[in-house]
Amino acid sequence: MRRFTLPSVAMLGLAAIALTGCASTDAGAAETADPSAPITLATVPLGEDPTAENPIEVFAELFEEATGRDVEVTEVPDYLSVVEAIRSGHVDIGMMSGFPSALAVGTGEVDALVAFGGDGKPVSTCVVLDGSPVQELTDLKGKTVAFADQASSSGYFMPVYMLHEAGLEQNTDYKAIFAGGHEGSFAALKQGQVDAACTAVMLTELGEPMFPFKDGEWRGVGESPSMEVAGAVLGRQNLDDATRKVIEDGIAKVMTEQNAERLDAMGAFAKAEKIVAPDPAIFDQFAEIADVAGVKLKDMK
Repeated sequence: MRRFTLPSVAMLGLAAIALTGCASTDAGAAETADPSAPITLATVPLGEDPTAENPIEVFAELFEEATGRDVEVTEVPDYLSVVEAIRSGHVDIGMMSGFPSALAVGTGEVDALVAFGGDGKPVSTCVVLDGSPVQELTDLKGKTVAFADQASSSGYFMPVYMLHEAGLEQNTDYKAIFAGGHEGSFAALKQGQVDAACTAVMLTELGEPMFPFKDGEWRGVGESPSMEVAGAVLGRQNLDDATRKVIEDGIAKVMTEQNAERLDAMGAFAKAEKIVAPDPAIFDQFAEIADVAGVKLKDMK
């Protein structure tokens, strides 16, 4: 496995994805298959603890074993950069949660190769320090809330919808800041820069190092609805048929319950139902929730 870092190409936010959805790309026709070429993957950083296995490195190792192809991993700072890296042909695939997947597919310039079904459980909660006066979601009125980034399912879309359902609108009833990722949200909460950090329930269950608070140091406030689609493997549109098949088969071999523990933060995908070559309509369910966050998925086609 080779690993690279790519500067952010999506700092202009969600509007950039909407605009690129109307632009032409050089995707063109499918390329001729090269069975010896590495498969390139874009991802946000995961598992920076040097004492633990990095989930992305584990995935790459298992994927190389399953496919017989080398894997090149490019780290980018946020989900929107993953979408742009695939759309512009810098990488073959990316793996991410439901909302950025829906945004990407909505541009009409990125394909969903494999979708991961949801587990029916709440996706997000808002974390406060144990001594906080915040006892329920309505207590966040007038407070400052940290979110991961603007394309995060569990760190933005689902908690914003949860707060909306509790009668709170962002930047009207509470101040929203974006911390650049879940780790940034947790750091802001620890340092007292925000009153709450909204994040994935799964991360709170994983504990350290993914969730840096010990029992008794934090409380979860509120629970969001579940998602029918937890995430997807996305691919550039000019992937040749042979490589698509290699990727689909490789995902089926790697994303299994037996590998879930080693895959750590990616373990939920390993336990989920796999839907190969899903119909884009599978992402239509996200439109209402995205609308609450001020994003119109229908405008990105």
